[in-house]
Amino acid sequence: MKLYHEFRARVATRHVKIKTQITVLNMLKRLDKIRFRGPKRDEFLDLAESPNASDSECNDDVPVKQRSSIKDTEELRDPAGSGTLTMSSAIQDYQKCETDRLNEVKGHLEIALLEKHFLQEELRKLREETNVETLKQDLEKEKSKRVDLEQKMNEILRSRLEDSPPPPTKPQVTAVNGTGDKQKEMLCSRLWKWLYERFGVYIEDFRFQPEENTVETEEPLSAKRLTENMRRLKRGSKPVTNFMRNLSALSSWHSVYTSAIAFIIYMNAAWHGWVIPMFLFLAILRLSLNYLIAKGWRIQWSIVPEVSEPMEPPKEDLTVSEKFQLVLDVAQKAQNLFGKMADVLEKIKNLFMWVQPEITQKLYIGLWVAFIASCFLPYKLMGFMIGIYAGIKFFIIDFIFKSCPKLRDKYDTPYIIWTNLPTDPQLKERNNATLNRRLSGFEKIQPVVARGSQAAGMPCGIGREEESGRACNTKRGPFHEVFNLSEIERPLPVCENGWRCCLINRDRKMPTDYIRNGVLYVTENYLCFESSSSRATSSKKNKVIKLLDITDIQKYKVLSVLPGSGMGISITMPSTLKPLVFGAMIHRDEAFDAIYTQYTKIMSSTIATTVTNPET
Repeated sequence: MKLYHEFRARVATRHVKIKTQITVLNMLKRLDKIRFRGPKRDEFLDLAESPNASDSECNDDVPVKQRSSIKDTEELRDPAGSGTLTMSSAIQDYQKCETDRLNEVKGHLEIALLEKHFLQEELRKLREETNVETLKQDLEKEKSKRVDLEQKMNEILRSRLEDSPPPPTKPQVTAVNGTGDKQKEMLCSRLWKWLYERFGVYIEDFRFQPEENTVETEEPLSAKRLTENMRRLKRGSKPVTNFMRNLSALSSWHSVYTSAIAFIIYMNAAWHGWVIPMFLFLAILRLSLNYLIAKGWRIQWSIVPEVSEPMEPPKEDLTVSEKFQLVLDVAQKAQNLFGKMADVLEKIKNLFMWVQPEITQKLYIGLWVAFIASCFLPYKLMGFMIGIYAGIKFFIIDFIFKSCPKLRDKYDTPYIIWTNLPTDPQLKERNNATLNRRLSGFEKIQPVVARGSQAAGMPCGIGREEESGRACNTKRGPFHEVFNLSEIERPLPVCENGWRCCLINRDRKMPTDYIRNGVLYVTENYLCFESSSSRATSSKKNKVIKLLDITDIQKYKVLSVLPGSGMGISITMPSTLKPLVFGAMIHRDEAFDAIYTQYTKIMSSTIATTVTNPET
């Protein structure tokens, strides 16, 4: 029995060893698949059987096999040996094999990680090399293009030489020498090479290339940028405006001595034909003065003293209202500037397009006279006449016209032409006016029978005003039905169509009742608000306020953040805790004036009646 138990123990330890070896080999095969990513592990030799294996791979397995075989033979030979010794030796061998295999697995893992790192570095280098290769390819293409251009240049130069006539031959016939021809060819090649090196760059500049369409990036809207651009425009146009102010002051004799000296010098230059040299000398003198001013000299050469405007330092931390006001100011200046420029351009366009024929006819006749005079008169006489007329017109005639506006309106032809030239908005207004006149004339031609029948159908005591009051309707229906008023009440002529606004009732807490959009009307005795959300003709959402019940009317600013005086009107009544506000009115000032005048009119009439009839 003892021998049987020992034999089973040895068999079990042997099976354990075989299983561990198989699992370790499987792990090594998987690592090799990860490492090589190519052929399978079975195609290579086993680590224990490979002749090139390392010492840690071979020398650990072979002696173990030899020791185990020797021990097995000894145990078979000596069946009476102790089982405990064999078990302990087997466990020690198993532990050694396991530690060696684990160390080997660690080594393979480290090798795999290092190879992965090296492969990443090689991949990065390959990518860089590919970029270098593309650059080299581009360089080669450029070199080939240059060689082609050089060849074309040489061919063109050769063809020109061939096409050029040969030099005249001397009467004496010289013997042809081969060495002389070679020297001539060398000299010609050197000459062409020198010419190409000297002028080839300039010839290449004349090579035609397609024009590149560059799209400019648009900057986003910014209040700071807009203000800075307007200031830059003002600074840039300042020299031009100063020059125009000096010319105007010179023409209007702001300084009598300066204008007299300038008039004498100009007329003398025009008499002797020195007008153009005089203007060129003045331009050179102005540039010289600008050079001295740029160097730090303080020179003021102006007829009219310049007014230095205080420059406000730009604020960086602006509130919302300041930014809004800044944008409004800049927008207003830009609007006025663009309007003036548009007026000038439209007047010039309408002058040449025969929009107003009687004005363009004067220009047409003047151009014909100038053309005929230039054909028959000598240029020296033409220049003399133009120079003398320009001096008299600038210094004398313009001064008289500026001093006497009535003479200017009658006899100043350029001024009359320019002021009578219409702009496009003026033409549009004229066309609308003529169209309205035609329509009104067409209405007058209509039969009078309908009017007579309508007049016969009306009662005797009703006039035109009551008829217009009856005909006055709102979007919901007749005016008196919408607000439950008498038929006599109608909107004033100022607000026949009403003023768009919103009613803010601060006594209400619900949002639907707090703000209502609608139209505001003023009658002789009432202030009527028609809500846009009212579906019926007579609705509770409409508001009717008696002017006599109003205790105070003021202009109101709904949002204090926004600049300006606001766009609202507040009305105080005894029946409300807080004043009613009609806000968001575009024509607030017009509405306020109409309501206030009607309110004062009614109040004064009521006061007068109470004074005359104290009992009532």
